[in-house]
This record gives sequence, structure tokens and C-alpha cells, in this order.
Amino acid sequence: MTRHDISPRIIRKRRFRHKVLGTAEIPRLSVFRSLKYLSAQCIDDASGTTLIAVYERELSKAERTLSKTERAVKLAVHLAAKAKARGVTRIRFDRAGSAYHGRVKAFAEQLRVEGLVF
Repeated sequence: MTRHDISPRIIRKRRFRHKVLGTAEIPRLSVFRSLKYLSAQCIDDASGTTLIAVYERELSKAERTLSKTERAVKLAVHLAAKAKARGVTRIRFDRAGSAYHGRVKAFAEQLRVEGLVF
């Protein structure tokens, strides 16, 4: 398999992963964006464990009727609450090759508002 057989998003994702690793103190926050949903997880790459994970299906029924961008903001609030409960205040943001606009940007900005530093 050559480089030309792989999508540009996967190439960007791999390039970032070679540069940034998460630790127990500063985990890597990986954001997955599909056409319908958004999910995120804080990962300790040193031990290979997921510390915190949030999915849109965890949102309440009323929150699931919002637009995709509004759901991303609500998901960020849930992630920030879980992170504070675990004592995580700093993260390394991994957008997994997605462009930093729309839902991903709204998610990241809300995390900053909630007090996470990256």
C-alpha cells in the first residue's frame, strides 16, 4: 500500500499521532466526527488506556433533538464535567485529521470555556 492509496485525512491523522502522545497527567483528547455523530475520548498513550469517553448517545432525549453543532457543545460540557471529576485540567487536542471548523471547533471552544487547557 502506497501513500497514494490512503485518504488525506488518514495521512494527517497519522502525522499528528507521531508528534503528540498523551500521558496520565496530560491525556490526548481524540475527537471522532462522523456524518451524524461526534464522540471524544481522553487517552493515556503511555499505558494505552482510555481515561474518559463521551458519546452523543449519552445525551438526554431533549439534547439529541438539537442541531449537530449544538450537540457538540453539550457533549463538551459533559466531557469537561467528567474530566474535572477525574482531576484532568490539561489535555492535548487531537482532531484526528478533521478540519478545525464547525462541530470540531465548537467542541474545542466550549472545552476552553469549561476550563480545560490545551
